[in-house]
Amino acid sequence: MAPLTSSKPNIVVIYLDDLGYGDVSSYGATEISTPNIDALADGGVRFTNGYASSATCTPSRYALLTGVYPWRNENARILSGTAPLLIGTDQQTIPKMLKQSGY
Repeated sequence: MAPLTSSKPNIVVIYLDDLGYGDVSSYGATEISTPNIDALADGGVRFTNGYASSATCTPSRYALLTGVYPWRNENARILSGTAPLLIGTDQQTIPKMLKQSGY
């Protein structure tokens, strides 16, 4: 049987708060075991450099979804769960771009 191919990219984004390079056992952590993450690392590409648009959750997620530096939006700060929308419904985001391109 011929292998299945796709013209669509196969990308998984795992976005975690407060996870450091040395916290995953596939990168040498010994305090905890992370077998599922290790399996992903063993079967894919390992990245050894990481960059963050912000050191806190709401602004960094805003940057990931919108592609806009959080310091360009004065409201992109740590917000409560009951805060109003930070990303306008008319603002371009990764999910909207994927939907528009047929993914």
